[in-house]
Amino acid sequence: MENIYIRFEPFTGSLRRNQWITPKEEAIRLAMSTSDVDLIQRISAGDSTAIQVLYGRHHVKIFRFVMRFVKNEALAEELTNEVFLDVWRQAGRFEGKSAVSTWMLSIGRNKSISLLRKKRDEALDDRQAEQIADHGDDPEQAAQKANKGELMRRCIEQLSDEHREVIDLVYYHGKSVKEVAEIIEVSPNTVKTRMFYARKNLSGLLKEAGIDRGWP
Repeated sequence: MENIYIRFEPFTGSLRRNQWITPKEEAIRLAMSTSDVDLIQRISAGDSTAIQVLYGRHHVKIFRFVMRFVKNEALAEELTNEVFLDVWRQAGRFEGKSAVSTWMLSIGRNKSISLLRKKRDEALDDRQAEQIADHGDDPEQAAQKANKGELMRRCIEQLSDEHREVIDLVYYHGKSVKEVAEIIEVSPNTVKTRMFYARKNLSGLLKEAGIDRGWP
């Protein structure tokens, strides 16, 4: 499987304003002054620095999102690389009808679902399935051990896949109902319905876990 590797080369021979500009300096400049949409335009023209900046900006969120599907760090890292490889290849097809982050999350979701379907079709034995389901915590979970945030996340993990997905996209990725509908390919009303029941179920789980608060 082809991978994309994000790294800075030690030096570039480009001349700008009578000074030599290193890739790191150019990446810092882009990160501070360039929107995601502008980065996509530069990527479509073959700008490798722009894909590095976009990767630095979004790869953690993409990783955490696909991790919720595959529950395996190695697989999540591989899928995250594949998302950015697709961005590199397909940047010219981006039409700007949604946020760049929404587009990338949609790619990540589709890749995750395809992978899970493939594994299901291959009829993994119980031991293999158990190893995938019980893999260690992701970086965010490890950082929240033994505190209220960790308890909340564990409660979220007990929700159904459909309810967990909308909670994750709305509260952890800041997506609107319209954007969530686009990512998971359902109607906005379906998203609203799932959010209603997800909040209701989560409130009950939080209460059982000893967190004396409702869900907004």
